[in-house]
Amino acid sequence: MEGKFKMVLIVGVLAFVSIAKVNCAGECGKNTSPDQEAFKLAPCANAVQDANAPVSQDCCAQATKLAANPACLCAVLMSNMAKMSGVKPQIALTVPKRCNMADRPAGYKCGPYTVP
Repeated sequence: MEGKFKMVLIVGVLAFVSIAKVNCAGECGKNTSPDQEAFKLAPCANAVQDANAPVSQDCCAQATKLAANPACLCAVLMSNMAKMSGVKPQIALTVPKRCNMADRPAGYKCGPYTVP
């Protein structure tokens, strides 16, 4: 009987964790993930790899949206999708400044990097 109780308890805990995970919002919100948000940085492809590359208006528009939530910005730049796309976080974090964003999250720590 004790073995059945443990099994029911384990299944119950797993079900609860699964449901809680579905209903929790991540760094970028409830209906998206950092990997999904990374796709939106396509206009920034050159700017996030080369500090001397020009930053387009489309890139600045996307960067402005992400910079409004620094935790999401950081999660996006550290995401698997960003890594696979060749994003260099230390360069990507300079995009808000290169876009002349007055309200950029300057000083925000993103892993070992800081938003300038």
